[in-house]
Amino acid sequence: MERFKKIYSQGIVDVLEIWVDTETGINYMWHKAAEAGGLTPLLDESGKVVVTKDSTLKS
Repeated sequence: MERFKKIYSQGIVDVLEIWVDTETGINYMWHKAAEAGGLTPLLDESGKVVVTKDSTLKS
């Protein structure tokens, strides 16, 4: 089982992806543009970390 699973992706040059940690359920946003990129926890409208509680992520 892989620890991280990509659940969303858009773009080719300017890339935005959402990854889920299959052990904790925490969602991360990865953004890449040209030669730079960054990873951050995905937050909801209240500023809390988005957690996916989905048993299919652990398959």
